[in-house]
Amino acid sequence: MPINSNPTIRQRRLARLLRELRTAAGLTHADACQVLESASSKLGRIENAQSNIRLPDLRALLDAYGVTDPAERREIELLSRESKKKGWWSRYAQTVDSAYAAYVAVEWDATKLYNVETNLIPGLLQIPEYTRAVIELQVPDATAEQMETLLDVRSERRGILSREDPLQLWVIIAESALHHRVGGAATMKSQLESLVEASREPHIQLQVLPREDPMNACLFGPFVIMGFPTSAETDIIYTESPTSTVYYEESADVETYTTLFRRLNVAAANASQSRKLIRDAIREME
Repeated sequence: MPINSNPTIRQRRLARLLRELRTAAGLTHADACQVLESASSKLGRIENAQSNIRLPDLRALLDAYGVTDPAERREIELLSRESKKKGWWSRYAQTVDSAYAAYVAVEWDATKLYNVETNLIPGLLQIPEYTRAVIELQVPDATAEQMETLLDVRSERRGILSREDPLQLWVIIAESALHHRVGGAATMKSQLESLVEASREPHIQLQVLPREDPMNACLFGPFVIMGFPTSAETDIIYTESPTSTVYYEESADVETYTTLFRRLNVAAANASQSRKLIRDAIREME
């Protein structure tokens, strides 16, 4: 079986899930090897996302780990199959940053997403004109072809909100982000108007953290919490800086960010008050 020296986020999710299920079942590494009737190196490669797992082996492990719920088993088997597949984003593999492509892949798998933004409108809620202005500022040397590619990717990403089973999106935006005139007043006004409309969608929760609230001191940067359909699977945290992207997958890290999101949720304005803050910002653009 070939060794994968560069596993995708999807493959890492499956590997982590299988480790967690084995541990929860009280089985040792050696116990699982007996189930597979294989050397320990095979299980090691599977649990470290260095090789894929065959469906018969996966089902044998799920039996041994006590995963009996048919729906949960289907979800795990789907994750295993999907981890080997390339999605729509693979069309852009040669033209967009690999870290961005990896994020798009894991975002598309998510069923719920909690996003805190400190300076920008969340990507999934951006209108094309706003996105173009952001790219022009962040990637000033982007060619016309690169610009169109990035706009196409962003447009396809937004499809996650209109698919048959749409992503459940909850965003908290620092109020200051509403007043940055990205792309000029007219573009910003259109973006804010679109934000008001999006906030009325049943699968989108939008809150604004007022500028005067002391919880702004806890905004160390934007972050995303992604949850997935498999009930046994741990959430993933995504953060970024101008030079790097980081995924946090350990339960302690996930709990730290989840606790911060809850605190921000309590501090932020409710839905109707948030819309008022957005409308106030719209008037400022007129």
